[in-house]
Amino acid sequence: MLNEMMYRPVVDEKVLEFLRLGQNQLTGDLKELEEEAHEQNVPIIPHETVVFLQFYLSLMAPKNILEIGTAIGFSASLMAKTLPESHVTTIDRNPLMAEKAKVNIARFNLEKQITLLEGQAADLLQTLPEKTYDFIFMDSAKAKYVEFLPECLRVLKENGVLMIDDVLQGGTVFDDVLSIPRKNRSIHRKLNELFQVVHEDKNLMSSIIPLGDGIMLLKKK
Repeated sequence: MLNEMMYRPVVDEKVLEFLRLGQNQLTGDLKELEEEAHEQNVPIIPHETVVFLQFYLSLMAPKNILEIGTAIGFSASLMAKTLPESHVTTIDRNPLMAEKAKVNIARFNLEKQITLLEGQAADLLQTLPEKTYDFIFMDSAKAKYVEFLPECLRVLKENGVLMIDDVLQGGTVFDDVLSIPRKNRSIHRKLNELFQVVHEDKNLMSSIIPLGDGIMLLKKK
């Protein structure tokens, strides 16, 4: 499914071109999977986010990672390969995507390092132990981010980081809601609600970085 927002960059197009093509590229099976996803219009994180995630995780070195939104398993595999000593738990509700993810996880021989949980994130998050994860990557239904936030913070360890992908909607998230196509208005409202909740919470530190369609980093004070 084509993600139209990935073609509405929130930075200068020349800068975007360099971020996507001028930085170090993936190699081997991960590169092949990245190219396959682009050819088939499967939504995965863009290359500038790939590079940032590799760099940031290498610095942070989390042992337990939670991902919400597996899709075809690209980002889960990327994180697992970046940190061979880590364990990644990833959640997805789409049976078709889950089957594709299983194939790709097996393709990279990561079955022992990645645990795939199938079902609704709202339900599965409640079953996870408190303060378990050093790093959480949320890349799922944008309108659900604010709903998932309390449970994500509950299972996040002290000094852990929550990274939320695609929060800017090509920059349209700041437009008047009446100018937004009706099919996207729920996402628009819920993302703005997320911003409000985060910025009003004095127990959270946050930063928004214009990579891809915008990423938000959260940490408990």
